[in-house]
Amino acid sequence: MEGALRAGIAGYGVVGKRRQKFVNRRKDMKIVAVCDRKFQTSGEFEDGIKYYDYYKRLLDENLDALFVCISNDMAAEITIAGLERGLHVFCEKPPGRNLEDIEKVIACEKKYPKLKLKYGFNHRYHNSVRDALRTLNSGELGKVINLRGVYGKSQIVTFGKQSDWRTNRDLAGGGILLDQGIHMVDLLRLFSGDFVEVKSFISNGFWNHNVEDNAYALLRTTDGVVAMLHSSATQWRHRFSLEITLEKGTLILSGILSGTKSYGEETLTISRNIGDDRGNPNDEVISYKYDPSWEDEIEEFALAIIGNSKIKNGSSLEALKTMGLVYQIYCADSDWKNAWNLSDKT
Repeated sequence: MEGALRAGIAGYGVVGKRRQKFVNRRKDMKIVAVCDRKFQTSGEFEDGIKYYDYYKRLLDENLDALFVCISNDMAAEITIAGLERGLHVFCEKPPGRNLEDIEKVIACEKKYPKLKLKYGFNHRYHNSVRDALRTLNSGELGKVINLRGVYGKSQIVTFGKQSDWRTNRDLAGGGILLDQGIHMVDLLRLFSGDFVEVKSFISNGFWNHNVEDNAYALLRTTDGVVAMLHSSATQWRHRFSLEITLEKGTLILSGILSGTKSYGEETLTISRNIGDDRGNPNDEVISYKYDPSWEDEIEEFALAIIGNSKIKNGSSLEALKTMGLVYQIYCADSDWKNAWNLSDKT
């Protein structure tokens, strides 16, 4: 392909601007136009990038690729519109409000097999996750026995705001589990495979929004690997923790480098069982000071377009499976399922 890929951004908030920051570091891709509801009209920034108040005007631009960084209610609609315009699409998680949204996207994607569609499951690109997966795949510590994951923050809404679309079920589709916990759900699948049995309790008893502020789940794979998950919006000290117990040791991922820097230092602790250690194994602690995730997932997207290669992480199939597990967790609590008339078809 001659020249840099011309890309647009639908949704020019915190995430959209961060995508632009890392795209601008590349020579093979550049942002030429953006859109956001906050714009009152169309125009052009001082750097020459055009802006629009509606995504259909953005799609009238001469684009090669589209970044969808907008609220959940619009994610699937704009992804489909981009594909139908012949654009390669990168969409943030979640892929939509529900399973029906992602299924519609996949039906559209099948019509355009030459186009690349990638979803932003950003945590897979953190070095702690990569190193943990590399250690697991080496076989050094044996097979996975169980996993425990906690991912939480102190509220659902954006800090400083009294209201937010994330607390509106019609716009968001779900609460803390779908918004943030979906990252942990994706990682549990990454390290253990697919789960076939799910038990859960879902609650909105503290913030009293019509979306959940806590989700507690117990999951099991066909070969007996069990995972425990707590996704929380009442975690006053922000926390990311994933503990993977294997036959010969443990992998503990603690903290995650993020934009807010509120989840603490990102570390991977590798505990190796050597003889009778009386529950006090040798620990190797690795600390990470740099987050390559935003840069690396954009690179994978760009190179997949240029080299016509497959999407390695964040394919539509992976997004469907992860979204399906999220809805299995919702629907495993019969009271929650009935209260919101949810469907757990996968």
